[in-house]
Amino acid sequence: MDKRNDDKKSRLLKALEQGMTQIHLDARRPGVLVPKKFVGDHHLVLNVSFRFDPADLTVNEWGVRETLSFGGERFTIGVPWSALYAIASHVSHDFFMFPEDMPEELLQGAVERQSAVPPHARSDVAAMLAEVAAGMPKPEDASPPARAMLREVVLDDPTATGDEPPVEPTPPKRGHLRIVK
Repeated sequence: MDKRNDDKKSRLLKALEQGMTQIHLDARRPGVLVPKKFVGDHHLVLNVSFRFDPADLTVNEWGVRETLSFGGERFTIGVPWSALYAIASHVSHDFFMFPEDMPEELLQGAVERQSAVPPHARSDVAAMLAEVAAGMPKPEDASPPARAMLREVVLDDPTATGDEPPVEPTPPKRGHLRIVK
């Protein structure tokens, strides 16, 4: 088991100790076992927990296995570490990303959005994703554009009128996202 997978495993176990946790995965990767209707999803989010019934959650060197309910039907999922690219705790709200394993569609969307955002409004996360995507090899066959994109939304001050001087944007506060390399 390599260092990145060890890191994924330890972060997932820490989040699971606190309670329900979301795992973000690319269901198209080899070894992924999910219901047939989700096999082509590049961004599938599943809730896992030690408290679900049946209590069969397994986290080992291979990845994650658990019996989940999909529309009332039970299905035993299997997610190898190579397919998992983000972990989010429902309890602590910690969020860990592994950009090296993110699907090309999500990374490409980050690059496109990054170029449209003024430099003072760019987040460290968006900049990091853009750097990772820029260094990735381009696929030989162009995929259709992704429908879901990661982007930062900058809101105008709703109380401002045209008579007042424009408000200087404040630097973004530190978020709860953590970059995992």
